[in-house]
Amino acid sequence: MPRIKKDRMLLRLHDVSKAFATSEGPLQVLKNVNLSLEPGKSIALTGESGSGKSTLLHLVAGLDTPDSGSIVLNGQNIAALDDAGLAALRRGTVGLVFQQFNLIPSLDVAANLAFQARLAGRFDPAWTAGLAERLGLKPFLARYPEQLSGGQQQRVAIGRTLAVRPRLILADEPTGNLDEATGDAVLDLMLSLQAETGASLLMVTHSTRLAARLDGRVHLRNGRLA
Repeated sequence: MPRIKKDRMLLRLHDVSKAFATSEGPLQVLKNVNLSLEPGKSIALTGESGSGKSTLLHLVAGLDTPDSGSIVLNGQNIAALDDAGLAALRRGTVGLVFQQFNLIPSLDVAANLAFQARLAGRFDPAWTAGLAERLGLKPFLARYPEQLSGGQQQRVAIGRTLAVRPRLILADEPTGNLDEATGDAVLDLMLSLQAETGASLLMVTHSTRLAARLDGRVHLRNGRLA
């Protein structure tokens, strides 16, 4: 019997389309999008506001479902997963970094860093402590999010994601709320840690300058990748 060839791509989108209902009828946001991402590689996703970048990330994370097409992540067709399967995917396989940080205000930095890894049953004290040191957070472990600067909060958000050692990092404008110098420093750390862990990265950004630092770049225009 012929051997089935294993897909070398960590992520593969095939003819993915998505529309949203509006008072004026369906609004087509994504149209037959095809995208592949290899293990350990990074791709920047650019495009104008409203072009569907965040929608695409939400589909890959299983936070929404496409109208048509398929999304295969780490050998699994996301559409075939139930709610429990999707939750497990987001706990362990996929790490999310957002522009808004989304830290838990009632937890200190140490607990925020460990939170996702504990949920996934992957908490490694030595790895998490190393992340805190690499991210410059060691002096702030007993502080709460409101006591941190925006750059420090984003470092905590990145550390929380990487504490799980996800296969894929989805980052939606991770430096959008930071000044240029702080944003560059945060991206430096994220790319360094991404390379160290062997994770893949799909990052939404408006900045062509930041996009140029990743392995590849795709551009969304009128719902299609260019």
